[in-house]
Amino acid sequence: MQPIRRSLLLPLNLLLAGLSLSLALMVGSVDIPPGEVWSHVLGNDGSIHDRIIDQLRLPRALTAFAVGGLLALAGALMQVLLRNPLGDPYVLGISGGAAAAVLTSMLLALPSPWYTPAAAAGALLSTLLVFGLARSADDWRSDRLLLTGIVVAAGWSALISFVLSVSPASQLPGMLFWLMGDLADALEPGVPLLILACGLALAFVRARDLNIATQGLLQAAALGIDTRRLRLELYFLAALLTAAAVTAAGAVGFVGLVTPHLIRRLGGYDHRILLPAAALLGGSLLVLADSAARTLISPMQLPVGVLTAMIGVPVFLFLLHTQVRR
Repeated sequence: MQPIRRSLLLPLNLLLAGLSLSLALMVGSVDIPPGEVWSHVLGNDGSIHDRIIDQLRLPRALTAFAVGGLLALAGALMQVLLRNPLGDPYVLGISGGAAAAVLTSMLLALPSPWYTPAAAAGALLSTLLVFGLARSADDWRSDRLLLTGIVVAAGWSALISFVLSVSPASQLPGMLFWLMGDLADALEPGVPLLILACGLALAFVRARDLNIATQGLLQAAALGIDTRRLRLELYFLAALLTAAAVTAAGAVGFVGLVTPHLIRRLGGYDHRILLPAAALLGGSLLVLADSAARTLISPMQLPVGVLTAMIGVPVFLFLLHTQVRR
């Protein structure tokens, strides 16, 4: 995979985002001609195609785009701070804490408005656990954080299995489908899109510091960066981004792990480019995966998390293999 000009990364990813959203609006159990799609988006003629786009496909596509962007942005932040290519919300147990909190809310039959604060609380609790357990003297070592996160993630997985085992049979199918990553009921994209925009703005403020931190935290500290504060800010930001993604779509894996690697392989090492490009590419990839999940075995639908895992595993192995050869 050859690098491309840095100035082209954002325009190309913007173009891909537009194409993926257009495709998501066109395909489905009822195919809509390309020439009609955006006329239905911008106008309202009361036709069946108009209702399909405005009430079903457009909200779902925008939610998928927001969730993919949230996960990609969270993954990019963690990979820099851990200085490890395996840095990912799922590896560190953040998504596990959010998922366990949401499934517990489902088990207790709490109304859906409780899911977002529950996911945020679970993600923040997981972050605090990882930081508290990984603390060594007055600092956190990246390898210690990673290993602690893996152990905490295993603990959340055990709790999730317990919740599923004691759940009523009537609730179990919905829980399992949500846990595999599901966008079927994701028809309110406003909140995840707003969180993505705010998270990207906050991370972009730290883009220069992240560029320096990639060379090592000691060098960053020598240049006057408060590395302790940087870590805390960005880990908690990643926790909130992950909580918003998990609340909207359940557990969707590999988007946060693979997307930042793809952007770097294309030449986007500067975080002023990498962060927005990763958010755009992550959103586009999840929109395309969700479109495939809706149409591959139509009228049945696959959980989108199944497709992202099936695609993400070989892609990540390919990137790892080519990196080792280089």
